[in-house]
Amino acid sequence: MKKKLYRFIQIVTLVIIFLLIINIIPPKKAVSSNPFLTDGLPMVSAHRGGRVTYPENTLKAFKWCVNELNVDILEFDLYLTKDDVLVINHDSYINRTTDVEDITNSTDRYFIKDHDLQELNQFNFGYKFTKNGEFPYRDIVGLTDDNREEIIHNNDLGIVTLSQVFENFYSSHPDLLFIIEIKDEAERGEKAAEVFYQTLSNYPNYLNNVVASSFNKEVENYFKETYPDLHRGASVASTASFVVTQYLKVNLFNFNNFSCLQLPLEMYGVDLTGNTIIRRAHRRGMAVQYWTINDADEMRMLIKKGADAIMTDDPLLLIEVLKEFK
Repeated sequence: MKKKLYRFIQIVTLVIIFLLIINIIPPKKAVSSNPFLTDGLPMVSAHRGGRVTYPENTLKAFKWCVNELNVDILEFDLYLTKDDVLVINHDSYINRTTDVEDITNSTDRYFIKDHDLQELNQFNFGYKFTKNGEFPYRDIVGLTDDNREEIIHNNDLGIVTLSQVFENFYSSHPDLLFIIEIKDEAERGEKAAEVFYQTLSNYPNYLNNVVASSFNKEVENYFKETYPDLHRGASVASTASFVVTQYLKVNLFNFNNFSCLQLPLEMYGVDLTGNTIIRRAHRRGMAVQYWTINDADEMRMLIKKGADAIMTDDPLLLIEVLKEFK
């Protein structure tokens, strides 16, 4: 009986020593240099271009965030059109934000993948935007006007291509950062990744300013294998792997090498704001970015925790909150 107890104590002691050692050994850096890390206050990331103040994912919103607010990061999603152009939109279809249903007299979803850029340029992406109960951009153009595309373009309310965003800020804001998610999946997602890299190559000084991500593991792997020079965000699977190994205290065996860990406040009832998650990510050279935070108290909490970036629909609110800590 004493021998069994002694053996049990030995095993427990070895396990404890093992866990202590793997938590003391400095982990291998995921990336050698990461522009998304900050040693001070978190960066302001305008989610969908800060859709509280202006129509989401429009040049009107992006220009306001960058030129007026001087945000650190623009965040947006990409889809591939029928003619292989990357455009910015949160959904795979455009019904939620545009006048497409009134123009086509149909509530059928108007999917981006089924239409070319010229067709998508005909719609007003500020049509359903509301502010103080009103629709400030609904009447900028009539539903049957011949020069719809020109009017919409002049008001910065058309669909936006990836090239347009880079072109608008490349010279004037060389330090601007981008969080970009490829929404297409499987083979189409891989094609989108190719077009993405080709487009970014036309703006070489932005190559280190972009973190590209996909919730789809296949597309994440394609980015990792094909474009190793790109900063990558974690897919859902990679995020879960990092969090689980962190909670089990075996993070040393997590070999992910993404640049940014992008997290909600909690997932499946698990709090993802713990100091240990941020600390362990920082030990690996990974930045920790939280989405989508529109509450001032939650912003304050993440600032105190040491988050590297806060993605918000209301960047003006975040800027005001950050003033409290300066």
